[in-house]
Amino acid sequence: MNSKIIFMPHANIQYSQLSPQRRHWVMKNCYEKLFDLVASDDYKIAFEASGITIEEMAKQAPEVLAKLKALVAEGKIEPVSSPYIHFMLSNIPKEVCVHSLKHSLDVWEQYVGERPKIGWNPECSWASYIPDVYKEAGLEALVMDADSLMLSFDEIRRATGLSFDVQGHSNKNHLFKIEEYIKDKPDFLKYITNPSVASNGLKMIFRSDCMANLLLWYLMGATEGMRAEPINMGEIQAMFSKWKDRIAQTGSFIMPYAEDAEYIGSSAYFYVKQFNQARFFEAEPDSVTRFKEILDAAKAAGYEFTTPSEVLENGSLLENEYVDNIENGVAWHGGTAKAWANTEYSRIMDPVCLSVLNGINAVAGKLGQTMDTLDDDLNGAMMALASAWVSDSRWPPKPTSPGRFNVRESLDDLYKANDCVAKAMKHNGIAEKRALYSPNLMKTQIKAIDDLLMDMPYFGE
Repeated sequence: MNSKIIFMPHANIQYSQLSPQRRHWVMKNCYEKLFDLVASDDYKIAFEASGITIEEMAKQAPEVLAKLKALVAEGKIEPVSSPYIHFMLSNIPKEVCVHSLKHSLDVWEQYVGERPKIGWNPECSWASYIPDVYKEAGLEALVMDADSLMLSFDEIRRATGLSFDVQGHSNKNHLFKIEEYIKDKPDFLKYITNPSVASNGLKMIFRSDCMANLLLWYLMGATEGMRAEPINMGEIQAMFSKWKDRIAQTGSFIMPYAEDAEYIGSSAYFYVKQFNQARFFEAEPDSVTRFKEILDAAKAAGYEFTTPSEVLENGSLLENEYVDNIENGVAWHGGTAKAWANTEYSRIMDPVCLSVLNGINAVAGKLGQTMDTLDDDLNGAMMALASAWVSDSRWPPKPTSPGRFNVRESLDDLYKANDCVAKAMKHNGIAEKRALYSPNLMKTQIKAIDDLLMDMPYFGE
């Protein structure tokens, strides 16, 4: 059996510090360049995007979306969906997650012509209800973070010395320690080289920074501060070779790149994340060439390009009872979702978001509506509220920060959500039932945090 390999760049047009004026540039210089590359040879990949990313492509760069649609129809790209809005699912109420996921699937089907079966969890934020959320939304499988799974084993935590902290950004450049520990341990390796199934029946495919981080640094042509020279192709080839041996012993595939699509064509968030430098989405045309070199190296090593669905169709599923051991509040890169919830932006905005959600639920309950039967006004309120909860208006923490415009968009969304609830109350003849929800009072609450947040200094200004 040939060793299989899955590449899954994922796209988020709401990226922190990606200004609205720069989003079209990213569509043309990252997404389109990736689609052209896939079309140029016998490559096959998965491509993930939030619903709003697909919708914005349709509005701003329909010619780019047309290329994606053609590649999906041809079977060269499998579509993978996340929520409509890029947010940390483990930090927000379940009903917001499910509502956003369902809408995202509708958007993919409307604009690309296919309803994704595979889901992606932004930043791989974790809580016990995540598998249920994706299954309820109608997805068959979820791309998971193997490092979070591995660090749920006490012996791996002890052996690597890695720990979690709600104020920690990530352990990304230290996750090679996981690979060092599990490299000769099939009982751990098998979860990276085989698909799993959770107790609720949701299927799972695991990605790991053990491979992805090496490829990212190769794409950027950068050093890690401890190297005289950037990562070279020989190191990439060696990585593919050793994982091919592990596949032969333990499974059928690897997923070495489930990372940001924006790193293919731009520097994206690299210099902010790694060096606290105010450098965002600079042109990196060589990274497109390097991604092609990575694909070609995989092919030369004897791997067969595949997709998540093909792996699930052709591979045996491992019963994975350890999914429930993944720590509540963690995220990918050895970091935590709770770090997003502990920035000053989250601490200011999240309680107001929750108050608006409580109002939506109260008004919907009074009207006998559920999340699946909301009228246009309350559905509009939910859409705007979900957008206000976008993770990228809450990240990163000091000494860096989101862009002022990221926070401004969330505040504008809160005003919009509040207005929609007011309209729902008026249109349904219950405007006087202010014990349910007071739009006028809530507007002053939003204005109070608006003033507070807009008076803050922002990184890069």
